[in-house]
Amino acid sequence: MTSTQEEIDLSYSVSNEFFELWLDKNMHYTSAAYDRPGMTLEEAQENKLRVLYDMAEMDASKTILDIGCGWGSALECCSRFGAKEVHGITLSTEQAKYCWDRNIPNAHIWIKDYALFEPEKKFDALISIEMIDHLCSPAQAREGKAIELYRAYFNKLAEWVEPGAAFGFQAILRNRIPRRRKDLEDLAFTADVIFPGGLNPRIEELVCAINPKWELESLIMRRTDYRATTNEWWQRLMKNEGIIREKWGDQVYEDYDRYLGTCVRAFDNHWSGDVQMKLRRI
Repeated sequence: MTSTQEEIDLSYSVSNEFFELWLDKNMHYTSAAYDRPGMTLEEAQENKLRVLYDMAEMDASKTILDIGCGWGSALECCSRFGAKEVHGITLSTEQAKYCWDRNIPNAHIWIKDYALFEPEKKFDALISIEMIDHLCSPAQAREGKAIELYRAYFNKLAEWVEPGAAFGFQAILRNRIPRRRKDLEDLAFTADVIFPGGLNPRIEELVCAINPKWELESLIMRRTDYRATTNEWWQRLMKNEGIIREKWGDQVYEDYDRYLGTCVRAFDNHWSGDVQMKLRRI
């Protein structure tokens, strides 16, 4: 991991109660999938997991690993949809504690860098949802190391499943570069203050990096879905402004208000995107 445990804790450990105020009830901190008109955030988040569960070809006879499991939302959904066992790894101390407290049936969670993780046995399927942005720093990308780092990730994960296994993968993408200084400053703020140490990949980098261990079977672009997701988070944050300022201070509210507003503009203007991929272990 390029992002250190200290940086991960900074990103996700403001307070679980803080995130509960503006995320959905199941604590998904990734793009939802609005595949039907009129879906609520909660419905769209559940739908996102159903898409990835199906991409991973999961059923009640299989075990699955979530790389970057967050607060356990994907683990809970996969357990409820049907899985023999659900496993998760994260670098966030507070998120791991939250996962353990959820008491998800047949769940196993570790605080571990994926690069150092050595499972006792292979899994039947994998999912990973917007964790890959913690693998390559802006400086490493400028040095031309992005594909190398992403390929090391995909190659490592290939060791944990048998050939033929399916992988439901989701990632935030970076795309166009804005021209206004204020927009550049807001994107830099999001990267440096909210998510230090990481960088969103480009779609072409991912397509290159999955080789030689994985085949891309299907792909869904989710830019407008993430725009809708971050806008809903932003609206919920603003509704709780008074509580947040009182409990966590003005700076926390203002930082997250700026971050979420920047996200909405980024998806509107194609600076950012999101993708779901179904991958097959070769």
